[in-house]
Amino acid sequence: MVTFGGTGVMLLGIGVAGVLCALLGLALARPLGWVSAIATAGFLWSVAVIALVTLVPTSPDTGFVPAETRMTTCSWDIGGPAPDGFWIFQSGQRTLNTVLFVPAGALLVLAVARWRSGWLLAPAGLLGLAAYSALIEKTQLELARIDRACDVTDIIDNATGAVFGAVIGLVAVVVLRPWRHRQAKVRRRSAYR
Repeated sequence: MVTFGGTGVMLLGIGVAGVLCALLGLALARPLGWVSAIATAGFLWSVAVIALVTLVPTSPDTGFVPAETRMTTCSWDIGGPAPDGFWIFQSGQRTLNTVLFVPAGALLVLAVARWRSGWLLAPAGLLGLAAYSALIEKTQLELARIDRACDVTDIIDNATGAVFGAVIGLVAVVVLRPWRHRQAKVRRRSAYR
């Protein structure tokens, strides 16, 4: 019997993760600059939010899922029927799956943009987010007791959201220029010599 879950548990977890990531962001602000610190902490928070929203049972009393009714493989019905969204969002499940990964994609690009290797790290990070989505779906398949369904469409929607987010992140990089902190720090060191 699963007696853990529900919207309250998700929101509590999101709040706790938010506080921890905010503290991390404050600790990183001096060495990285405020843009990169917020982006890094925000990225980690968005990854935690994804895990909480997708792996915490939607009801605290999910109950017992008998082995004979448990799915043995992921659904490959790409674009097939999906339930309506959660009560918080009155949208289809596919839209929610896409939107869920947009912040992670945007913050990932913004977090790695300050480094010269960011143009390699960003695509690798997007592949990592797609792999994270696949791992979540595999976990949903294996842990039938959380009453979630494994669906390949979810991975496609999640990866699409991460790519949309990366495009938003590129625009944010142009506007916020996270490398400025590094350049200002170098200039200050030169001035003291």
